[in-house]
Amino acid sequence: MKQLKQSHAQAITCGIGTNSFALSRLLAFCANPKHGSLAYAWNLFKHIQEPTICICNTMIKAFFLKGETFRTLHLYSNMLSKGMYPDNYTLPFVLKACAKLHFFCLGELVYGLCLKLGFVFDVFVGNALISMYCGFDNVKVARYIFDEIPGLDVVSWTVMISGYGQMGDVDTARLLFDEAPVKDRGIWGAMISGYVKNNCFKEGLYMFRLMQMSGIEPDEAIFVSILSACANLGALDTGIWIHKYMDQQKFPLSLRLSTCLVDMYAKCGNLDIARELFDEMQQRDVVTWNVMISGLAMHGRGESAIQLFRQMEKDGVSPDDITFIALFSACGYSGNAFEGVRILNRMRNVYNIEPRSEHFGCIIDLLIRGGLFEEANQIIQSMPDSSNPSDEAIAWRALLSSYCSSGQTKLAEVAAEKLMRLEDHSGVYVLLSNLYASSGKHYDAKRIKQMMKSRGVFKAPGCSSIKINGEVHEFQPLFVEAVTVGGEEFNFGDLCLQVAIPHLGANGKLSVAAVYYGRN
Repeated sequence: MKQLKQSHAQAITCGIGTNSFALSRLLAFCANPKHGSLAYAWNLFKHIQEPTICICNTMIKAFFLKGETFRTLHLYSNMLSKGMYPDNYTLPFVLKACAKLHFFCLGELVYGLCLKLGFVFDVFVGNALISMYCGFDNVKVARYIFDEIPGLDVVSWTVMISGYGQMGDVDTARLLFDEAPVKDRGIWGAMISGYVKNNCFKEGLYMFRLMQMSGIEPDEAIFVSILSACANLGALDTGIWIHKYMDQQKFPLSLRLSTCLVDMYAKCGNLDIARELFDEMQQRDVVTWNVMISGLAMHGRGESAIQLFRQMEKDGVSPDDITFIALFSACGYSGNAFEGVRILNRMRNVYNIEPRSEHFGCIIDLLIRGGLFEEANQIIQSMPDSSNPSDEAIAWRALLSSYCSSGQTKLAEVAAEKLMRLEDHSGVYVLLSNLYASSGKHYDAKRIKQMMKSRGVFKAPGCSSIKINGEVHEFQPLFVEAVTVGGEEFNFGDLCLQVAIPHLGANGKLSVAAVYYGRN
């Protein structure tokens, strides 16, 4: 900036201080996020009597890149009021600002101006429009704009695929991916990320293998998605291979990528390597601490998780609401109810974080595990009223689960009745039915199942997964009430236990033997 000011002074003394091109170059330097000065650029811009559209575009870009989104739109509004029309360099930044601020109405007005001026067919403006409408969760309009652009580029395909993935429509995203004429790293990353974000982890790993076969080298974003898939699938071998691959390629481990590696090893049960990587990190943010604390809590090392939290406080890192959810879980696993209450008070009084429904749910579960039923009831009665019934349902669901675990049938019935009024979820019926069955009240258990059928509530089947020859296979049990063997029908009724046993046959194909045990 010191040299820039010298150049500016020389431009003035040479008589080109008002030259549009010279001013645009000065503004462009000031707009640079790394070494520029937005304040100097704005002072320079204000002294220009009649700025051209090029100079206005440079200033709009500077505001947007510096995070001054409101000022971006304010300058755009001033342009329109002075009778200046935006061009295909102005509109993308304005549309991105509308998307970032979630200004739907203003975005619609800018879209109308794009139609009026004919810029909707420009690929740069069109891509910004697609991205904006995807940000507004209006993928239908985004797809309409996508289909209208005559010269689509790889960015167009990437943004549209990401939009479908963001809306959870991975099937349409995959169809669009298959139609893409050129598949670069960005398009592969958008498809992999779409699968992982929508819990299609197996499909995400499969796409990663296809990408490797096509000769595309992964970037940091793809590694983050794949490590997340490995963590959720428990595919430790694949995660270790990716870690070794990054080491061999000397891929730089950023804070984000290192945190994902710690998360993957922790969720896959290898806490020693997770802690080793955590300790080797030169820089840690609150997300990194949360991942390590959650990993320790998840595997029953409650005391270690609490000690790590104390170390986090000593290092001057302020916890967030996610940290305390992990800590309450850690106290639950270690059976330390009083420590959990102490942490709750510290959360409120020291860090000024108001508990949400998830925190209340964890605390209630923690207190009931410790046999403190009266304290749990006091906590749930002191919960603030929420306009969203699902928030209140989280705490009552934790209460019901705890009552069922401790065999408190009467209290569980009260909690279940309250929960059924708040939401229509199969978990309530399943918990209550299992409680009745374990208490020998088979008639009541059957009554709850019939109630589920009459109300149209269905339970999503659970699934198991195994890894054979580097590929993850998932299995879902089939519910069978009766089976015919040798012309005789065997009715299992409600006491049917189903076991799905996957095995690799002599022909190399994977098959399942289903074993059913009846009443006898």
